[in-house]
Amino acid sequence: MAKLSEKIGYGMGDMSSSMFWKIFSYYLPIFYSDIFQLSLAQTATLMFVTRFWDTVSDPMMGVIADRTETRWGKYRPYLMWFAAPFAIAGVLLFTTPDWDNQGRLVYAYITYILMMTVYTGINVPYASMLGVMTSDSQEKTVFSSYRMFFAYGGSFIALFAWEPLCDFFTKYQPLAPVDNVADAWQGAMIVIAAVCFLLFMGSFMLTREHVRVKPTAGLGSDFKHLLKNAPWWIITAGAMCTNLFNTVRGATVAYYFKYYIGESAHIDLGVVEFLFFAGLFLAVGEVCNMVGVVSAVPLSKRFGKKTTFIASAIAMGVLSVLFFYVPVSNGGFMTMLLLQVLISLFTGIVSPLVWSMYADVADYSTVKNGTSSTALIFSSGSMAQKFGGAIAGSAVLLLFDAFGLVPNAAEQTETALLGMRLTMSYIPAVIAAVMALVIWIYPLTTAKMKEISQELK
Repeated sequence: MAKLSEKIGYGMGDMSSSMFWKIFSYYLPIFYSDIFQLSLAQTATLMFVTRFWDTVSDPMMGVIADRTETRWGKYRPYLMWFAAPFAIAGVLLFTTPDWDNQGRLVYAYITYILMMTVYTGINVPYASMLGVMTSDSQEKTVFSSYRMFFAYGGSFIALFAWEPLCDFFTKYQPLAPVDNVADAWQGAMIVIAAVCFLLFMGSFMLTREHVRVKPTAGLGSDFKHLLKNAPWWIITAGAMCTNLFNTVRGATVAYYFKYYIGESAHIDLGVVEFLFFAGLFLAVGEVCNMVGVVSAVPLSKRFGKKTTFIASAIAMGVLSVLFFYVPVSNGGFMTMLLLQVLISLFTGIVSPLVWSMYADVADYSTVKNGTSSTALIFSSGSMAQKFGGAIAGSAVLLLFDAFGLVPNAAEQTETALLGMRLTMSYIPAVIAAVMALVIWIYPLTTAKMKEISQELK
């Protein structure tokens, strides 16, 4: 039975990753288009093209990590080795050089690829640790739930603090107030990056690897087994759908509030009135994600991971459709928050199940093939996350461009506003439906995993 400190330490790792990932997913598109001053098409192309490197870097990192042997374990030392590069790359990503458009575009490509490479270097081994911290399938769900609970906690802190931090560096810094918005965004990222560095170091110090996995076979054999692993294909498709769903909605929010709702919207509850802004909307979602994560363990224990996943995906789709019909009014703003609460509860349930199911796929591979390639399997989860985010982010920006959205324009056309409404409602609903269909054919049921667990013992 793993110690509580190990579960907390494991959670701290994804708390760090998620703080960066959510800012990248939700604020980087509008940073590139409205502050860095790339066009929507340039930003969309950048976010899509750079993902082809991930098709190489993620599996490569998985192969390297599977073959690493140190006194700290196979995967755990990468948390220490990559913590500082992770923080530095994040700051560089949100740095705006005083160059012409072509120079800034080249800089954006270099820093974006650098950030995603470093993210791979630390996140693939981190995710793979789930396969060697315990051999019990249900306890893997517990570890995964701690991971996602802390991840959403970190996301809440980062998203809720992001706009106030930018505002602080712009207006309220008494020693050295910055003279433009770009410098303020860089200052905010420096603060977030420092916290992320400390979290990864804490994760390294608190966690341990307890399971000795069987040595991997040859590299060609590893890939051959992976490509023949049907559950791996299915859960990777499901993981990509979850990230498509989250990123399509998340990448829209900053634009949605700036151009559709307005930056001075308020919710009046009668006795109290407060500003209704993107950071609040996203932060409320992260808190509800945390509640969903806590619910994932008892629900999956009672109904099974597969059934819980499918039911949650259906609920996400139905609730997303309703978002399209909410008016821009005080009552509408409260309804938007309510729908955000409910959708986020279900996405919170799904998130730990994805990683727990990847751990099950790794066990299935060990039993079927006689060797372990845990990190290679988990690297596909990282790749699915990044591909899902990139495809969604690129698609959202291209759709905005096609619908006629003009960055920083005082008013947008009705067509441009329609595009934003669709990316908050019907488009994620379709993705949720596909997600449910994909997981429906997933073969590793609760009964099957009990058989596999017995064979491993």
